[in-house]
Amino acid sequence: MIESGQVLLRVMRILSAIVLFAIGGIHLFLVFDGVGGVLGVLFILNAIAGIVLAIGMLALRGRLLKLAAVLSLLFTIASLLALVLALTVGLFGITETWSFTLVPETVVIDAIGVVVLAVTLPVALRTRRAT
Repeated sequence: MIESGQVLLRVMRILSAIVLFAIGGIHLFLVFDGVGGVLGVLFILNAIAGIVLAIGMLALRGRLLKLAAVLSLLFTIASLLALVLALTVGLFGITETWSFTLVPETVVIDAIGVVVLAVTLPVALRTRRAT
């Protein structure tokens, strides 16, 4: 019989992976949509990180899963913070507008990701054998 904590962890890992794939996918889409230069390179790195972390949330176990959960939460917070900074004061000389492609959607997905991963992390940390 599967313990309820294990079921919760499994659900949260799947939700976390979905959000991380979405964050990575949005950034990859924006690169293919024409974002280039330094921002394009940063978006490619963000896409790779999101996809790798999503796979890690699904594939890793034990301590490595806990590490992936911590890194995923930090990654999601950093992604949201970078966009908010670009929308307000600018970031690396780049100022973003709400009307740019997928900006409102990205803010929503990143915010949902922070909440999902903020729930996933303590569940992963308290689970004895993180499945």
